[in-house]
Formats: sequence, C-alpha cells, structure tokens
Amino acid sequence: MIPMSFSNNAKFITFEGIDGCGKSTQARMLLDALNKNHSIDTILVREPGGTTISESIREILLHSNKGELGDRSESLLMTASRAQLTQDVIIPNLELGKYVIADRYSDSTLAYQGGGRGIDIDWLVDLNNYATFALVPDITFLIDIRPEEALRRMDQGSDRIEGEGIELQTRVRKTYHDLAEKYQDRYVLLDGHSSINDIQEKLLNEMKRRGLIS
Repeated sequence: MIPMSFSNNAKFITFEGIDGCGKSTQARMLLDALNKNHSIDTILVREPGGTTISESIREILLHSNKGELGDRSESLLMTASRAQLTQDVIIPNLELGKYVIADRYSDSTLAYQGGGRGIDIDWLVDLNNYATFALVPDITFLIDIRPEEALRRMDQGSDRIEGEGIELQTRVRKTYHDLAEKYQDRYVLLDGHSSINDIQEKLLNEMKRRGLIS
C-alpha cells in the first residue's frame, strides 16, 4: 500500500479486533478525548456503514439469513461499503484537516474474509486498494482478546457474523496477529483483557509517543 498524502495535519486512526473485543468503546472514548481534551476536530465512522448506501449494505451483510450470502459476495459487499464511506466521508474530512477514527477498516476484510473465510489475502489486498484509493491509516489499534472471552461478553442478539462462533473468531484473531507482525510500523497491539481505562491510557500514550497528540 502507498500512503495517501494530505497537505495538513489530518490523521487517520483505525481500530481492529475480533467481535466483542471492546474496540468500539475505545474508539468512542478516543473521539471524546481528542475533541474535548486536545481540541482536535475529530469524527468517528464505523464499518460497514457510515453513508446511506453503506448502511443499506450493512443490513445485508449483518442480517441476512445464514447461508444466503456467499463468501465472495460478502467480500465484495464489504469493500463496496468501504469504497462509498472512503469517498464520501473519510477523504473529504481528512482534506479538511480533521482526524478521522474508523471502527474497522480495510484490515477487517483481510482478517474476516481472508483469515476467516479462506479467501486469498493478496487478492483482497488489491481489492482493498481499489476500494480505498490506497488510503492507509496512520495508526491502527488492535484490541486483542481471547475468543472465549469475547463470546462471553457478547449478548444473545449477535449479528450474522458474530453468531458464527469461536472457530471463525480464532482464525480471524490469528490473521490479525499476522497483520500486526507484517505492518509493525502502524499497528499497536493492546491487551483487551485490561480495564477500559487502562487500554485508553495506553493508546493515548502511544499517540503521544508518535507525535499524533501533544
């Protein structure tokens, strides 16, 4: 991937992890911290979703009956939603000099459809590059947690992907570890079994260390 350059101080921050790891909580906490404590104009987006079209795709992805949606269709729909979100929301806000936090981004496709579904990861990398205009996050926080603990945390109202059990999440987690090893320059691995406040403190300290906040 070739990093996209912006002429201002904009930063793109992504959160990744298996379902139930706590990344959405950490993303919302970081949004509040940047806007309120650091006076940095920041927005939060989620995947799949974030635009009218992307939310419609989200409904298909997460709430289709099990077995109705093929693995390749799932991959294409995920990246279609991402393409719309990147074009309509993420890039325009980065061009305005804002910080953008994404609750999941391109690495989720590599972990879930690649590691989880067994689709060729190199092909998915090319698909992601096309969908995202080769946009690369400045930093990616991986909230790591054991699948057994994640399952315990999730309620009974899980979506189609969350409901597929420990076996899928185990494969996804392994792929995330592989990605963290491959992209060490931007990945930050955080222990999701720690307390919510401890995780937030560690990620803020890492952002300070990298000069993303003062």
